[in-house]
Parts: sequence; C-alpha cells; structure tokens
Amino acid sequence: MDNLNNLLQGFEDVIAPMNLLLALIGVLVGTAVGVLPGIGPAMTVALLLPITYGMEPVQAFIMFAGIFYGGMYGGSTTSILLNTPGESSSVVTAIEGNKMAKAGRAAQALATAAIGSFVAGTIGTLLLVLVTPIVVDFAIGLGAPDYFALMLLSFIAVTSVLGASRIRGLVSLLMGLTIGLVGIDAVSGQQRLTLGVPQLADGIDVVVVAVAVFAVGEALWVAAHLRRRPVEVVPVGRPWMGRKDWKRSWKPWLRGTAFGFPFGALPAGGAEIPTFLSYATEKRLTKHPEEFGKGAIEGVAGPEAANNASAAGTLVPMLALGLPTNATAAVMLAAFQSYGIQPGPLLFEREASLVWVLIASLFVGNLLLLLLNLPLAPTWARLLRIPRPYLYAGILFFASMGAYAVNAQPLDLFLLLILGLLGFAMRRFGLPVLPLILGVILGPRAELQGRRSLQLSGGELSGLVGGPVSYAVYTVIVLVLVWPLVRRFVARPLRERGVRER
Repeated sequence: MDNLNNLLQGFEDVIAPMNLLLALIGVLVGTAVGVLPGIGPAMTVALLLPITYGMEPVQAFIMFAGIFYGGMYGGSTTSILLNTPGESSSVVTAIEGNKMAKAGRAAQALATAAIGSFVAGTIGTLLLVLVTPIVVDFAIGLGAPDYFALMLLSFIAVTSVLGASRIRGLVSLLMGLTIGLVGIDAVSGQQRLTLGVPQLADGIDVVVVAVAVFAVGEALWVAAHLRRRPVEVVPVGRPWMGRKDWKRSWKPWLRGTAFGFPFGALPAGGAEIPTFLSYATEKRLTKHPEEFGKGAIEGVAGPEAANNASAAGTLVPMLALGLPTNATAAVMLAAFQSYGIQPGPLLFEREASLVWVLIASLFVGNLLLLLLNLPLAPTWARLLRIPRPYLYAGILFFASMGAYAVNAQPLDLFLLLILGLLGFAMRRFGLPVLPLILGVILGPRAELQGRRSLQLSGGELSGLVGGPVSYAVYTVIVLVLVWPLVRRFVARPLRERGVRER
C-alpha cells in the first residue's frame, strides 16, 4: 500500500505542466536520435545525457525516462524501414519487419512495434513497481562479501555471455577496470595512473567514457567504412492495424513481455536471448507458418515486446542493487552518479521521491511515446534520409559539447578523443563495449567492497565469503566458468560416436 501511495505521489509530481513538457521533450529527442541509422538506445542515452546537466534531479530524470523509452523504440524504425538494426536486440525485428515493409505493409509493421512497445513497457514498468521493493528488502540484509560476489558474477557473466570470445570480453573488462582505477585511492590516498595530471586525481568521469566509446567510437567506425550511396527508405503511410492484425498481434505482445522482463533483470541477460526466444515461439505457434521469412506480423510484435519488456527489467537490479545488466542501464547508472546519487538498497530510503518520480515518468513517457509515434512515423522516416557525413559530424559536435559540459575542462576533450579512438579500435577487433563500461562503473565499487571484506576478516581470503548468498553466487560463477568445458567434453564423444555409426 505504501508503494502505491508513493507511486501516486510520483504521478502528482510528473503531471505538473513543466514536468510534462520535459517528459514530452525527452520522448521526442530520444526517438528522433534513436531513429537515426546505426544508433542504438545505449548510444542515444549516452549522447543525450549531458543535456540534463544543470537541471534539478527530479526534472532531469523525468526527461531521462522519456529519452530512455524513446531511444528503445527508435531502433525498431530503422530495423523495419532500413533493415539496419541499431543494436543486436533489434536484429530479430528486422527479419520480418523489413520484409513487411518491402511488401507494402510498413505502416502495419511500425504500428505493431509501437503498440507492442507500449504494452510491454507498461506491463514491465508495473512489474518494476511490484518486484523492486521486494529485491530492496532482500538487498538490505546483504553484507560487503555478498555485494563483492554479486559484482564478480556481473563481471564473469558479461564476459561469458556476450560475444563469441571470452578472451575478447575479458580484455574489454580489464580495460574498463584499468580506466576505473585512475584517480586517488580511497583507502591509502595515493594517486593511481594519473600520470602526474592534477585533473585526473578525481578520476575519469563515466559520462566522458560512455560518450566517447559509444558516440565517438561509432562515428569514427562509420566514417572509416562510409559508402556514398543514397539510402533507400521504404515509404510510410499513417501506421494503422486492421482487425486481423490486432488478432494476430495481441498474444505475441503478451508472450514477448513474459520472455523479456525476467531476462532483463538477470546479470548480462540482455534483450538478445528473449527476442530470439520470442521469435522462435511465434514461429512455432503461428497459424501462418508460410509467412515467416516473408513478413509475418507476429515476428515483429513478439520480439519488439520482448525488447522493451527487457528494458524495464534492467531497471530492477540497477535501482535495487546498483548493478547494470546492459549498456543502456550502465549509462543510466552513470546518470545517477553524476548527481551524486548511488543506486542500491538505500536508494529507496534516501531518494524515495526521486525514484518514484522516475518510475511514474516511465509510465507517462511510455504513453506519450505511443501517442506521438503513431502519427509521427512518416516524419521519423524522413530523418533516415539525412546524409551519413552530416549525421555523424553532428554526433561528434554534440559529443564534444556534452563532454566539455561535464567539468568544463579542456582535458575532457582530449580524453574524449583518446577514448573515442579506443572505441574505434574495439569495433575493429571485435571487442564488446559493455564489459568496458561495466568495468569503469563497477570496478571501483567492487574494489571497495572487496577491501572492506578483507579488512573485516583481518586480511583472510575467507572474508570474501560472507553467508548463503555469497556461497550461492560463487556456485553460479563456477557453473558459468565450467559449463563450456563440460559441454565440449560431452559433445566430442557424441560426435565421434555419430561418425563411427555412419
């Protein structure tokens, strides 16, 4: 009952005229940037994060909620009209969505994506309201060893689950941990990796790292592979759905939501797995199997709902535990830290009004997203015709302005360039970006909790194991590390037996 009262108070703050205007601006800007080709929600949020500086925290997070959901939706437009997913979780939407567009059903594909995003986002945010306080109650009883174990699990999971190579994931994580070490040691007071530069004593701001690696790295990568040919965008009418389309879409929306939310809340769960599971499920359950691969509306409705429900799920561990499970949540965590706010179990006590305003803003932003995107879809489609050189030149300009606005230091522009080149190199050699961002954000916190655990135990390694939670987490870590080896040794004899039987 208290949570409901808190949520109603959050709605009361959000519906103030100025706050509603900020939510509207957030949705518009988030969708407009998210729609642009090659720009996913994480890059959208990182690029637009600096525009919230100078605002009161409540107003900043109201706008940020709109940017978050707007950026999540924008990727579906490029996937459907341009066959260019902004991120890996939009790949499945492109499979059937672009086929529908080429068959003259772009309006229906965009409509089912928009409505599916609204349904999944609303249900996911409602689950966020119900689940997060329970997770907070659980997290309050955790000690330093338990938090260290959870952060270690996040590191292991993000290097094991994402990408095809664990080595590349580990290299990316180590680079992030190294960047996170820059600054003054909180225990000894000694400077680390500052190279004698006084401005680095406070460390490298996470916002600068995120903008550099996502925006500048992506812009340099696209510029290096730019091909000057006109972009073919499928014409779009006013999105609408007939009775048959509604009948075929509502069940995939609900099933996609059921897949997406739990996976979003898992460490490194992400949206890739639930979107593929949703697509496979719809392909198996459909009454129109002949349409799959040629433009089946279920193949757009289900994965797009799973993608947005996963986005809501990522906020559960981010708010309750301070653990981001994907790149977008990591950038949002950086937004909290830029205001001196630390997500975790005490967040609901220290910043209760801010948290419930943010959650209420997600509901409002989701509704505004639906009301705006259905009539404005043709406008977003015209944005796709912006020439790539102009687009990425603009991205570099706004990235530089945003990085300078963080501390008003010229050094940040130099760091932006260096880290942007690092982001370019990571794309060149296939290194995932998320482990680096996670290492920068969680590295110092993991170090703090680990050293605190060792201090309490007098330096004994046994101090890293606190109670049942840490035992369970370490068991999961061992399973994650050992399972690929077990699978390899089990699969090899089976393959050899099959060859002999032939």
